[in-house]
Amino acid sequence: MEQKQTGGRTHSGLSHNTVEMVTAVVTFLIGVVMMFDSYRIGSGWAVEGPQAGYFPFRIGAITGIVSIVIFLRAFSGKKHNLEKVFVTWEKFKLVLMVLVPTLIYVLVTQVIGIYVASTLFIGAFMKTMEKTSWLKTVLVSVGVSAVLFWMFEIQFLVPLPKGPLESLFGY
Repeated sequence: MEQKQTGGRTHSGLSHNTVEMVTAVVTFLIGVVMMFDSYRIGSGWAVEGPQAGYFPFRIGAITGIVSIVIFLRAFSGKKHNLEKVFVTWEKFKLVLMVLVPTLIYVLVTQVIGIYVASTLFIGAFMKTMEKTSWLKTVLVSVGVSAVLFWMFEIQFLVPLPKGPLESLFGY
């Protein structure tokens, strides 16, 4: 965490070092998952050539190694500009106001289906962020989900994750 002064005001937030270390840990974990899953499906060389996980395993290993290098570089603080504030807490809160509901949306989609979750997601954003009227919020959120349902389920015949409400309609 860092504090800087601009125009007589002090701003604090996450430093470049902190952001790089967190990003390095996340990408390292992605690399480990890639390697584990690739090993599970076969990451070696078979008689007929490379197995399905041959290249993904190596990409996961490269991702892990690079992540370790980035983490160590950020941890040691070699670059002086990495100590500066990357994002202030005020701006980070704005990012979280979109990120957290989006993560909840993804999780809720697994339980109640994509169409109901999308209706709630769009409606919640319209009411909280844009402060639109209830009528406009309901019309837009239900309308968008209905159009997506018509387009994917009826026109393209592409089934998307459904919940209990869609099963009432026979889908």
